[in-house]
Amino acid sequence: MNTAAKLSAYGVALALLVTAGWATGTAVGPLTTATAAPSGHGAMPVGEDAGHGDVHSGTVAETATDQPAGLASSRGGYTLTPTDPTPTDGTFSFTVTGPDGTPVTAYDVEHDKRMHLIVVRRDTTGFQHVHPEMAPDGTWTVPLALPAGGSYRAFADFAPSGGEPTTLGVDIAAPGPFEPVEHAPSRTAQVDGYTVELTGDLVPGQASPVALTVSRDGVPVTDLQPYLAAYGHLVALREGDLAYLHVHPDGAPGDGVTPAGPQIEFVAEVPTAGNYRLFLDFQHGDVVRTAEFTVPTGAATDPAAPAHATAGHGH
Repeated sequence: MNTAAKLSAYGVALALLVTAGWATGTAVGPLTTATAAPSGHGAMPVGEDAGHGDVHSGTVAETATDQPAGLASSRGGYTLTPTDPTPTDGTFSFTVTGPDGTPVTAYDVEHDKRMHLIVVRRDTTGFQHVHPEMAPDGTWTVPLALPAGGSYRAFADFAPSGGEPTTLGVDIAAPGPFEPVEHAPSRTAQVDGYTVELTGDLVPGQASPVALTVSRDGVPVTDLQPYLAAYGHLVALREGDLAYLHVHPDGAPGDGVTPAGPQIEFVAEVPTAGNYRLFLDFQHGDVVRTAEFTVPTGAATDPAAPAHATAGHGH
């Protein structure tokens, strides 16, 4: 691509970013979250250390204990920086710098990978869960095709060696026409002949059991295959600002207790009321598929009240 074309594409992308930032700001308003919890995977935290706030995404800076994961490109001393915020060559690369300002090169393995990258357009279409490879200098690179024009959010989900599990987010852009998509509430997903049913309710600020049941042509699937050391991976994104939760299921393949379907059980804690987009990755027949749901939260409850009923058989 010549210089003029590059500048033209970057200008289009910049306009898209400004438009998306304005729309997000008007839709979301002030952020109110539940009491902070320790960071990590599993039953998800609602208040990881926010660092110095997100100067890249336009998110208003908040105190360190009241910001959900993924809203900041810098927190806890770590900063996510894309090599090119408008990737057009079919690849995406980035670095994570640490408290000393140099690229991090030592990471713990979490669910078979040292880095999980989630990419989704800001209207929560085009969801991708991919795994970059790191060069010796700390630069991560992954093949990535952005399917349509618009502003996208990239979430880097990782655990630096000797540090806490962390999720950073940054906006990237794809030049081209942008046609936003709205999502009606849905608890049933169809993907490649599979039907996935979601049961259980998300209660703001409370650990909420949910279950996803997989069937194919009306027959329950009882031989799900492990994918990244689990029978399923669930990502939840709050509509509007894309606050991020990544939840791993109860049990583990090969533990002698957890069945390989048809039901996959999770415990998720969403920070506030609102609509959430849920994405379940599961593997069957050596193919990973993603089922998508749109779920409004239930009413917040008194912490002193009896626990919410479990989905499925519960734990």
